[in-house]
Amino acid sequence: MKKLLISFLFLLTSFFLGFIFVYSQTKPVANEKADKYFLILKGTSASQVADNLKKSGLIRSPLLFKAYTKFSGISQKIQAGQYKLSPSYSLFKVISEINKGPIEVWVTVPEGLKREEIAEKYISVLNPPDPDAFRNDFLNITKTKEGYLFPDTYLFPWDASPSMTVGKMLATFDEKVGEISSEKLVMASLVEEETKTDLERPIVAGILYKRLKAGWSLQVDVAPETYKKLGLPQSPIANPGLISIKAAISPEESPYWFYVHDSSGNIHYAKTLGEHNLNISKYLK
Repeated sequence: MKKLLISFLFLLTSFFLGFIFVYSQTKPVANEKADKYFLILKGTSASQVADNLKKSGLIRSPLLFKAYTKFSGISQKIQAGQYKLSPSYSLFKVISEINKGPIEVWVTVPEGLKREEIAEKYISVLNPPDPDAFRNDFLNITKTKEGYLFPDTYLFPWDASPSMTVGKMLATFDEKVGEISSEKLVMASLVEEETKTDLERPIVAGILYKRLKAGWSLQVDVAPETYKKLGLPQSPIANPGLISIKAAISPEESPYWFYVHDSSGNIHYAKTLGEHNLNISKYLK
């Protein structure tokens, strides 16, 4: 009986001490009231978030964070973006703030979108209270900016205005591209829309420049006017990515004058119109 009592007291004491330890790990890291901005990148797991919170001095125990978020189901709902947290928050307060969602969100603008499509991308992510007003403002601001809206992944607050989104895209274009002639930017937009892979881009750019120099019509499907008129379109037809812009600036010389993509997206080049027609018969019919 005495041994049983001792065992019971030992278990009770162990449980009590364990509870005290676990409770201590949920307490704030510090009494510091200053806010800290905490960024969660796309694709970051709940486990990585826990470790990063620990490194940032925002929680004491990554293990408790992982356990609580897993069993509560929160781990599957953590969103990428920017959060405003504080070392004065308890573990549960930190988890609660993360569960509410970020104060800033990532918006990915792919290469080759037109400004109308970019406006819809922002609307779908930011969910502005008046989508029509956002759309109209965005399109008014970007009337002469097609081609300069740099495709990238951006971090914006939920209430970002059209002017804020456009301003950031234009600034990124200036930072990553800098000065570029309107001719090369138009060519980059054609290359972006005409190609499927990065390896194709400089070759196709070289082919199109060669046609221009020879006085041919470009005849690119993405710009129907190039079948009727000589030269480039008057302005970019979309917003090209950096690789297409580099291809337009530094095209690759080749013996080819023609190209066609098959139904699988593979490109087939030709040196003569006869070879090109054979490729069309072989791969498109």
